[in-house]
Amino acid sequence: MTEDAPTRLTAVIVGAGMSGLLAGIRLKQAGIDDFVILERSGSVGGTWYDNQYPGASCDVPSYLYSYSFAPNPNWSRSFARQPEILAYFRGVAERYGLGPHLRFDTEVAGATFDEDDGRWEVRATDGRRWSGRILVVGTGQLNRPWSPDVPGKDGFAGVQFHSARWNHDVDLTGKRVASIGNGASAVQYIPEIAPLAEKLTIFQRSANWIVPREDKEITAQAQALNRRLPALQKFSRLLIYSILESRWGAFRKIGSAASRRLERNARKHLEAQVADPKLRELLTPDYPIGCKRVLVSDDYYPAVVRPNVEIVTDPIARILPDGIETRSGRRVPLDVIVWGTGFATAGFLAPMEIVGRGGRRLHDAWASGAEAHRGVTVAGFPNMFVLYGPNTNLGHNSIIFMSERQMDYAMQLIDALLRRDLRFLDVRPDAQDAYNAELQAKLSTTVWAANCGSWYKHHGKITNNWSGSTIEFWRQMRRADLDAYELVPRTAPARITA
Repeated sequence: MTEDAPTRLTAVIVGAGMSGLLAGIRLKQAGIDDFVILERSGSVGGTWYDNQYPGASCDVPSYLYSYSFAPNPNWSRSFARQPEILAYFRGVAERYGLGPHLRFDTEVAGATFDEDDGRWEVRATDGRRWSGRILVVGTGQLNRPWSPDVPGKDGFAGVQFHSARWNHDVDLTGKRVASIGNGASAVQYIPEIAPLAEKLTIFQRSANWIVPREDKEITAQAQALNRRLPALQKFSRLLIYSILESRWGAFRKIGSAASRRLERNARKHLEAQVADPKLRELLTPDYPIGCKRVLVSDDYYPAVVRPNVEIVTDPIARILPDGIETRSGRRVPLDVIVWGTGFATAGFLAPMEIVGRGGRRLHDAWASGAEAHRGVTVAGFPNMFVLYGPNTNLGHNSIIFMSERQMDYAMQLIDALLRRDLRFLDVRPDAQDAYNAELQAKLSTTVWAANCGSWYKHHGKITNNWSGSTIEFWRQMRRADLDAYELVPRTAPARITA
């Protein structure tokens, strides 16, 4: 552990996933080169480095799931798999010269704002420290694996692991395997492991609406054409974006015509692939489509109709040394448990301890549910910019599009901060409150407000999703309204805004 003075920089970026790399690229393009990107893992890629489970792939078509300024003409499939996406982000980091700025195996413990100096001091768990005028947090919403505290969990004698920490040393061939959970990750790894297992038991709390993926190989000829005619790939990207954007109507209001069409598509997909009416009933959700994440898969239903696969809806009572006991008393013998139970999404920047003006902790500010101004800035935490922050998630389009808009907005504020040589800028609490009041009012009429449990909302408040189309988001992010901010010059005395 070191007691050296913190390294002074213009900016500190936390996270080297999609958003963190984007922030680094935009800073370099603006002529800001004294920054560091702190990453707890051993590589760039974020979720695409963490989630290396069998079958991991993107739900957004490849041509759209890339930076607008860095297209990849060589995608091999219409929906790229994890290794290819990770290679893409590694390539982008190299192409834009981010290597010297990256600090791997560096977990951030917290950051504290010095109001007199107008700087953030960022601390790593190993004691290293950095001081930056700007703090960009790009850790995302889905970065901390979560599993429930089931009685007997620690006493299981077999092997257990979370899908986001897949144990590739375990051979599942001939094993009795449980998948606890059937969400977005599980519908991808279950088709991969079902043919290997002697018996695969899926513990399902609730069914998911699933629509066809229609994944296809992109031929070598098509790749060559994309390289020769970049405009062709741009057109394909725009077409995919437009098709996905048209689906916003299915989420805007429960029971809308678009919602009914999407549900019919999902039901047709289920009926085409599952002949058994009893199994179809188990796989049919009891909530409006879109209330929870709509999944895309061509091979999940064919996997669950296999004779060695069973879906169990009886809740888990406890985990035994040799298996699982359900609430009805049934015992399921097991060798391996895969926790496909998702991520802790409510805390956003947790477990980092972020301390802003007047010693205010972000954990306390977000005790009733995370919120920010335009999803980027938080009152009382000056010069801090959150990418893929509160209320910026989508159910119908690409998150990369959203993060690019957020970073464009942040760069306008960063330009004002540096060009005017401000000590700090801080969004006014009244501006943030007004923004979120309008946001929550719009969200209250969307499908996400329906009566279902989802990771989109916490304590009844929808904290994760954006309230409109991506076009609406782009419009609101085009210009940073400096009137919504307290602008503090270097010469002004420090003061706390109530």
